Amino acid sequence: MNLPEHYDTLYSTSIEKIRSGQYQLDPLLDSDTDNRLGITLLLRPDSQTKQQIQAFLGELKAIDPAQYYYPNSDIHITVMSIISCYSGFELGQIAVPKYVELVRRSIPAMREIRISFKGITASPSCVLVQGFMLDDTLNELRENLRLNFKNSGLEQSIDKRYAIQTAHATVVRFRSEISNMEGFLQVLEKYRNHDFGTFTADALELVYNDWYQRKEHVQVLHRFRLG
Repeated sequence: MNLPEHYDTLYSTSIEKIRSGQYQLDPLLDSDTDNRLGITLLLRPDSQTKQQIQAFLGELKAIDPAQYYYPNSDIHITVMSIISCYSGFELGQIAVPKYVELVRRSIPAMREIRISFKGITASPSCVLVQGFMLDDTLNELRENLRLNFKNSGLEQSIDKRYAIQTAHATVVRFRSEISNMEGFLQVLEKYRNHDFGTFTADALELVYNDWYQRKEHVQVLHRFRLG
């Protein structure tokens, strides 16, 4: 995948939809009955990069405080959605140690995962920070996970929704009508190519999570040290 081209296309098509009012509000963001849960392997940016992201989000909040802005604790890159969130899934349905061991076997030996967060893009329902992989480690890890889970017999839904190939982080979700459209879009354009920082992931987390990776609903099942 040509990531810059992918992000550019996503941005241009989504901004037009947002500008024309065709953006999508998330009806479950504030729902007390949303019980979608799943299993995810993820990594998190370092604190300096997250500070840069919060500066961006702070400008958006000043324009429209009603949208859903990710706190630092929830910002992440999905390495692989192993069991996509669905209603009624419970941790007791799976043998967690088997998942931990399979992920451990899938991690490339003595490798680091380096990511550059540069610029933002959007979808009709959210705003994303663009992530670019500076080596092949993340792709190699994903391919190992696909192969190993396919042959494992364990419950999984890898690539059922789509085959993940990017390294983005979702940072805003639309929960209500955008109150100041021009101001909101101006901030997005300002940060279109902003350098949020480059970081080396020091760990992977296997988590039991809700749809939004909210800290209060996330249980870390295992932390894998990298490097």
